Amino acid sequence: MIQITDTVFINEDEIQLDFMRSSGPGGQNVNKVSTAVRLRFNVHQSETLTEEIRQRLIRIAGRKMTENGVLIIKAQRFRSQDKNRKDALDRLIELVRKAIVKPRRRRKTRPSPAARERRLSTKKKRSKIKRQRRTVNLSEDS
Repeated sequence: MIQITDTVFINEDEIQLDFMRSSGPGGQNVNKVSTAVRLRFNVHQSETLTEEIRQRLIRIAGRKMTENGVLIIKAQRFRSQDKNRKDALDRLIELVRKAIVKPRRRRKTRPSPAARERRLSTKKKRSKIKRQRRTVNLSEDS
């Protein structure tokens, strides 16, 4: 069991880790050793997450989530498999922690009459400045 918070856990059986060769620099090591980690976590079939947390996790994950509800995290920052495995798990834990936090409800507010007046007066000042920048049209008949 992976502990996310005091009350939320993820069963390790729900996480699938695949190892593959990393891309990018690394010399000969990158061509021989499978150090990159692909973590798969099926959010829809997870028994430990509540429906509320699931929905927020899907929204937060964005492009990391497949159509089938599988969260995919690829870690290849480090040259060792153990560090990449830990990095992938840490990123999963961080995403779930963000999903646990309920977003605050937005309260509709209105600008105060004084704020409206300040906004309009700055617009009038700006308009006056721009009006004064215009070229004066001196016609011969006036």
